[in-house]
Amino acid sequence: MEITKKNIIIQIRKAKEGSQIAFNFLLDYYWNDVYRFQLKRVQNEYEAEDITIESFSKAFDKIHTFKDEFEFGTWLITISKHIQIDKTRKKNASIHSQSSTTSDEQVKRIPDDSPTPEDKLITKQNLAELLNFIKLLKPHYQDVINLRYFQEMSYLEISKKLNEPLNNVKVRLLRARKLLAEIIKENNSN
Repeated sequence: MEITKKNIIIQIRKAKEGSQIAFNFLLDYYWNDVYRFQLKRVQNEYEAEDITIESFSKAFDKIHTFKDEFEFGTWLITISKHIQIDKTRKKNASIHSQSSTTSDEQVKRIPDDSPTPEDKLITKQNLAELLNFIKLLKPHYQDVINLRYFQEMSYLEISKKLNEPLNNVKVRLLRARKLLAEIIKENNSN
């Protein structure tokens, strides 16, 4: 299915209404663009991934401010660029404090109640096989999967444990589930 500008606008509207599926769609569709943009700027995979996660976290938190007459991808890249500039300034000034400008009320707007297609696929797997697939993920993705699904921690508990803003945890978990589902599909097709 070809994704048109109209499809994207519909998904943005659904995301503004709190649809988890719409958030997943936007994350999947724009992830590579934002990640590649950051990789060119910072030339470090881990840092580019981290900034990309923060970019989606901030964008999803502020999605109600997005206006349809603009390009969503450009809006995301702009958010990402500002985050990277801020991180560089902090690094250069040797300030290593973490903070989140997100209020608890704003964070709660991204729901996590319904199982996604990735969740359904993951739960169908044999546990031993699943653990082997999880080991193929990068360590920070393994951590959130472990805390969420094996230690059954809430997003808030994971946020406190990892000392990360809540929205970053949500986006990292979305990305981890997608990558894990891709690994499972790839191995099941072989």
